[in-house]
Amino acid sequence: MAIAVKCRCGSVYNLRDEYAGQWVQCPRCGQAMQVPVPPTVERMPQADPVFDRDVFLLRQKHLAISEKYVVADEDNQPILFVQRPVYVAQGCLAILAGVAAFLVVGGGLWVLGLSIKNDVLQGILVVIGLIAAIAALVAAMVALYPKRHVYFYRDPSRVEKLLEVLQDRKFMPIVATYTIRDAAGNVLARLKKNILTNFFRKKWWCYNPDGSVRCVVKEDSVILSLLRRLLGPMFGILRTNFIFCDAQTEDVIGEFNRKFTILDRYVLDMRADPARQLDRRVALAIGVMLDTGERR
Repeated sequence: MAIAVKCRCGSVYNLRDEYAGQWVQCPRCGQAMQVPVPPTVERMPQADPVFDRDVFLLRQKHLAISEKYVVADEDNQPILFVQRPVYVAQGCLAILAGVAAFLVVGGGLWVLGLSIKNDVLQGILVVIGLIAAIAALVAAMVALYPKRHVYFYRDPSRVEKLLEVLQDRKFMPIVATYTIRDAAGNVLARLKKNILTNFFRKKWWCYNPDGSVRCVVKEDSVILSLLRRLLGPMFGILRTNFIFCDAQTEDVIGEFNRKFTILDRYVLDMRADPARQLDRRVALAIGVMLDTGERR
């Protein structure tokens, strides 16, 4: 959090909070000035010591079937382990069932069409058959393919679960919604994104359990977001970064930044919310969804 310092010469500087209480020299006039100490902010208590912090480092583990992340503190010491399982067998079964449904429905209507001598009716039946076959394909795949939830564990053995993000529906072509719950099953928040409008600027809405908007998480720039869509992954320098904005004041309360590395490494920085009004469990859950939920 920046601290504003004003010199007698009229110059104003915004310094990092690590300079609080120290004497610094004005570059313009050379006078010494003391950086004020900001008032102590009463912090909201967190549910578990592992969430009692403002900075989280995320590292995605590769060469694994399921999506896995290691969450570390500022000293790069692991504190949480995240997993979003991938169900390969069930996924293959869903695909096979979808193809079978497509062939059965489409083939049945095709055979029926052969018995019709009217060319116009045959054409109509072909169109209806194609639509019905595609609908059967989608319905069968959706029915059998499992939801992909996200789980947060205290240790890599996945014995103690601390948090979970549940996918609300299997089929989410336009609007995707998720529910964040604690280990006891209590709802902490709900997330929503519109897949269509995300083309212009990725944005996630976070709601309190009562339905009120808690915060909005969006890409840091509209221009950069459009450039990312147009230029594609070849231009890795345009890293996708997000900002957390308070729903009431629109103030920036946090950032989710991707490090400039080959591997997927991220920094969730919530120091702009010193009072920790946003539950760090919710903030961390959003951070993980900004990667796995966006298929980055």
